[in-house]
Amino acid sequence: MMDYRRFGRTELQMSVLSCGTMRCLDSQDQMTSTIAHALKHGINHLETANGYGESEQFLGNTLKSLDRDRFILTTKICPTPDLKEFRSQLQQSFDRLQVDHLDCLALHGVNTFDHLDWIQNGCMEIVQDYVKAGKINHIGFSTHGSLELIQATIATDWFSFINLHYGIFFRRNEPAIVQATDRDMGIFIISPGDKGGLLYTPPDKLARDCAPLTPLAANYRFLLSDNRIHTLSVGPANPNEWIQPLDSIQALDEERQIFDRLDDVLETSLGNDRCSQCYLCLPCPEDINIPEVLRLRNLAITYDMDAFGKFRYGMFENAGHWFPGRKANHCTDCGDCLPRCPETLNIPDLLRDTHNRLTGKPRRRLWQS
Repeated sequence: MMDYRRFGRTELQMSVLSCGTMRCLDSQDQMTSTIAHALKHGINHLETANGYGESEQFLGNTLKSLDRDRFILTTKICPTPDLKEFRSQLQQSFDRLQVDHLDCLALHGVNTFDHLDWIQNGCMEIVQDYVKAGKINHIGFSTHGSLELIQATIATDWFSFINLHYGIFFRRNEPAIVQATDRDMGIFIISPGDKGGLLYTPPDKLARDCAPLTPLAANYRFLLSDNRIHTLSVGPANPNEWIQPLDSIQALDEERQIFDRLDDVLETSLGNDRCSQCYLCLPCPEDINIPEVLRLRNLAITYDMDAFGKFRYGMFENAGHWFPGRKANHCTDCGDCLPRCPETLNIPDLLRDTHNRLTGKPRRRLWQS
């Protein structure tokens, strides 16, 4: 049975699972069958982006035959300094989706303070023109940026919802959830299965630590047990990929014990080498994202999440502002971070260890050819 939650001050009643369409890029039939399966199981939020290849076009072709009242539609547009280009991309999304209005538009990838400036210096004015014309009902933003940037963006009070990363294995953004909740914003968690830890294909160690839940279900239940969170993004490539997410949203009496067990395992496995993610080591003169590097090390050692660690570590220096920072082998042993670490970690040695553990081939982004 699908549950629905009020999506903050938008007042939309949104299913706790949302259908992201970033991976439905192979064919029109693939998109249509995946959307049909979502709607059949009570999922009413369909989400895409201007930059997801042919996703908007495929989705628009699918939606033509559906009752508009059956679904909540969101797309996302990246802010740009070129306002003519931004307006063109926004109109392009409407043309591809073949709809007369969007329930939600997210300013996509607000990952740097420059992006926030571009929104302030023209993009938001264009979006507001569409709002006044009745073409957009609610404005939000998606982000892979720093906590400081996320909080600054929320503080503008321009947005009624936020798409961000958070989960049982990444809790850095919890203060942003508090801040967004105080403003009655809708809270949409990005990719809790894939970017949350490659949880569709977990290592055996992690599966044992999460039993009797699957690791995917453990993260979903961690998120949905928090009433501040309204919906989770699922990005199925085909109808069969709905099976695990739909099975994972049912509550289990002992789920809180599982969450505590995962925390205890993290505490005991790493001993004196555990990075607690305080972020006081930053900034690094070599632009190494020390806390994220050491988080990946924490997960690899504690739960055998090496595949996830290699996937994310390989994105450093390959994904721009979507995943900023340089790889750990750029450490020069300058020692700037050492006096700032409250746990007195030997950070340079841990960085080298992480690099040796997790260096692998970078993965192709899903919408790249």
